[in-house]
Amino acid sequence: MHLGQPLRIAIHAFDGMSLFHLAVPTSVFDAVSQLGLDPSWVVTVWSEESQVRTAEGITLDVVRGPDAALGTDMLVFPSWHEDLRPAAGAVSAVIGDAADRGAPMAGLCLGAFPLVDVGVLDGRTVVTHWGVAARMAAMYPRVEVDADAIYLDHGDVLTSAGTASAIDACLHLVRRELGSEAAGTLARHLVVAPHRDGGQAQYISRPVPEPDSVGQFGDTINWVLHHLDQPITVQVMASRAQMSPRNFSRRFTETLGASPARWLSNRRLDESRRLLERTTMPVSAIASSVGFDSVVTFRQRFVTAYGTTPTSYRRRFALGAAEKPTTH
Repeated sequence: MHLGQPLRIAIHAFDGMSLFHLAVPTSVFDAVSQLGLDPSWVVTVWSEESQVRTAEGITLDVVRGPDAALGTDMLVFPSWHEDLRPAAGAVSAVIGDAADRGAPMAGLCLGAFPLVDVGVLDGRTVVTHWGVAARMAAMYPRVEVDADAIYLDHGDVLTSAGTASAIDACLHLVRRELGSEAAGTLARHLVVAPHRDGGQAQYISRPVPEPDSVGQFGDTINWVLHHLDQPITVQVMASRAQMSPRNFSRRFTETLGASPARWLSNRRLDESRRLLERTTMPVSAIASSVGFDSVVTFRQRFVTAYGTTPTSYRRRFALGAAEKPTTH
């Protein structure tokens, strides 16, 4: 993590880009410093073009040249040209410089295209806006395109789906660098949900709706979240919702974007992360408190979801010892 260490973030802009796409990473990462979460975070907007005029007709005056992006600690492409042109000249050079130094990079929405074009994701899975996923797969057969995930983090390179998914991805980057407490504070400031589901890669996440925002499933979700230590089946959840298991599973999946079993597993893992971060409970006790029948199963699920062990995760993200509560 970069906690307490300067983090210089270079965000790319280009003539004709959407102001919203540019505003997402600049707003999120600027807020890290403004809220005092880490005052050493510095955001620079750069472009290879002498003037940047957004799609909304706003001209950006404070935009630096490509040299400002060289040697920075993180490189972010919030979007890319609609014609999906190759990453040439200064853009290619800046990406190559970051790759050579091992500096992390993020391609949000169409911003995945320049990273894929330069080759930093060859042989790996990539996320982009669903509307251009097929085109990316056809243009770059050397990568595997995931049209369903919200974002995908390989550690050195992160890519995300379109538009608002970039907010999720940027919050994830804050969590990765500063821990969940900082990400939660920032999420509350931005008035977005900080919770994320685990998935097939180290961190793939989808927002978790608040219980009162999912209609007939609200009471069931609220009950589950307060009884994760108990053995819960789809049949139990369906009964609480007063629905047949088959109808419950279908409607639940349509509403929340995940099957009841997957959603429940993700909630157990989410709670385990909270306990690892905020308590000194033994891993075995955490496994039991979130409903896993054995610590071995818990470790296996945790590693599959996050690419690290519970113990390693705690070392990275735990709060200071003086701040850690000792109870659930």
